[in-house]
Amino acid sequence: MSKAVFYHAGCPVCVDAEQTVLNYLDAAKVSVEVVHLGADRDRIPEAELAGVQSVPALLIDGNVYHINFGASLEDVKKG
Repeated sequence: MSKAVFYHAGCPVCVDAEQTVLNYLDAAKVSVEVVHLGADRDRIPEAELAGVQSVPALLIDGNVYHINFGASLEDVKKG
């Protein structure tokens, strides 16, 4: 089973992307974890290491897919 992490910051763009994108992922094929970087600030370094540059972003099996543009990771860090 693939592992996916959906990183977001709680902004309207992120929430909309979460609701839309995650509905299309097959739960039988992908295990999804949702990480709100505004609430879980200690996970920001992890997101950076994974290659996340902006949120919302979806990490699947080590590959980052940036979805739309809600906020840069630098803006999230300033939070």
